[in-house]
Amino acid sequence: MDTTPDLSARPAIRALTQLEARVLAVLLEKQHTVPDTYPLSLNALTAGCNQKTARAPVMNATEDEVLTAIDGLKRLSLAMEGSSSRVPRFEQNMKRVLGVPSQSAALLAILMLRGPQTAAELRLNSARLHAFADISSVEVFLDELAAAEPPRVVKLPRAPGGREHRWMHLLCGEVSVDDAPAQGNGEDTVPPSEFEAMKAAQRELEEKVARLQAMLEQMAGELGIRLDTDGL
Repeated sequence: MDTTPDLSARPAIRALTQLEARVLAVLLEKQHTVPDTYPLSLNALTAGCNQKTARAPVMNATEDEVLTAIDGLKRLSLAMEGSSSRVPRFEQNMKRVLGVPSQSAALLAILMLRGPQTAAELRLNSARLHAFADISSVEVFLDELAAAEPPRVVKLPRAPGGREHRWMHLLCGEVSVDDAPAQGNGEDTVPPSEFEAMKAAQRELEEKVARLQAMLEQMAGELGIRLDTDGL
C-alpha cells in the first residue's frame, strides 16, 4: 500500500510570519540534530531562532516573541506543547499538517532557516536532516512541492551571475523576486554556500574514484595482472 502523502490538494493555511516560520524550522532541525533535548524548551527554542550561523536573516527574537509565534503555530496545529515535563516543551507537526514526506519537510526547513537556495546548496545544507543521494533527488521533491496545491516552493529566476536557479518556500506568502537576496554581482561570482556544495560534490566524486581504483587494483592482483597505476 502506498503511504506517500498526497501533495496535490492540501487545505490552505494562512501565511506564516517570518518568526513563525523560523520557530517551525528550528523545531524540525533540532529534532534531528539534538534529539536528546527534543521537544525543545522555550529557552532552547529562542536560542535556536537567534543562532548567528546557518540562519538568514539573523534574528534577535525575545522569548515573549517566540512564545507568541508558538501560539500562532498551535492554532494551525503546526506546533504542539508536550505534557510530560514540568518545563513547557514544544514540538513540530509540519509533516502531518502540510501532508509532506520527511524529505520535503527537510527542504522546507532549510529554506525557512537559510533563505533561497540552489538544489546543490539544499542537498549540502539538509544533510543532517535527510541524506539525499544526489542533486536530482532533491529536484524531484522540489518539483513536487512546486506542483502541490497550494504550492509550497517556487523556483526563482536565475539571478545575474548565478549558475543555478534558486528555490524559495511559500509558507510566508508569495515571494517577490526583488525581495530575494542577490546571488552575485558578476558573471564569475559563485556564492559561498554554492561553492561549498560544489566542493562537497567534488569530494564525493573523488571518494568514488578512489574506491573504484582500489577495487580494480585488488582484482588485478588476484588475476596476476600488473596495472600502470600512474595512468589511473
